[in-house]
Amino acid sequence: MIIPKLINNQRRIGLTGGIASGKSTITNYIRKNKRIPILDADNLSKELIMPNTLGYKKILGYFGNQILDKYSSQKTINRNLLKKIIFEDAKHREWIQTLLHPLIKEKMVEGCIQYKDNQIILLVIPLLFEAKFEDICTEIWLVKCPEEVQKKRLMKRDQISEKEALNIINLQLDFEEKRKFSNVILDNSDNQKQWTHKISKLI
Repeated sequence: MIIPKLINNQRRIGLTGGIASGKSTITNYIRKNKRIPILDADNLSKELIMPNTLGYKKILGYFGNQILDKYSSQKTINRNLLKKIIFEDAKHREWIQTLLHPLIKEKMVEGCIQYKDNQIILLVIPLLFEAKFEDICTEIWLVKCPEEVQKKRLMKRDQISEKEALNIINLQLDFEEKRKFSNVILDNSDNQKQWTHKISKLI
């Protein structure tokens, strides 16, 4: 994809981190305390698979009606089922990522251009490195969280087993690899929220 020209003097902060590392907590803090636009890859992915969109039609064509939410009158895609399929099958995971990642990136770029008068934008991108979104960020903030804490949060949040949680965590790029390419580390290991002080200095 050819990326349109982005504003050179605009700070585009890419916030990333492993699943259940605390990205949402940090995003919500920034949303509440800092007046900057926030573009969230997860929200964009939800929009891109709404009924009658290109993403919706392609996913339905690939998976068939089994992927639909049987309780939905609007025939929406069952996102929990889609998530389960993606985590359990590498072939399906690669297919869906090949479809959605370029579309999400395009939407993010459009959002950055839309907010061209804003000096700072936060881009929340869980798979920032895996999906190669580094080129639209001017700096990258990585959320740090011990795997044990991450695992417990994920098990509680998604009501899944320890084995399932570890399988999902291990699908993502290792923290130390991400650290090499990150500008800021936000430690979300405990409930002290020390990262709030760091963010206050940075924004």
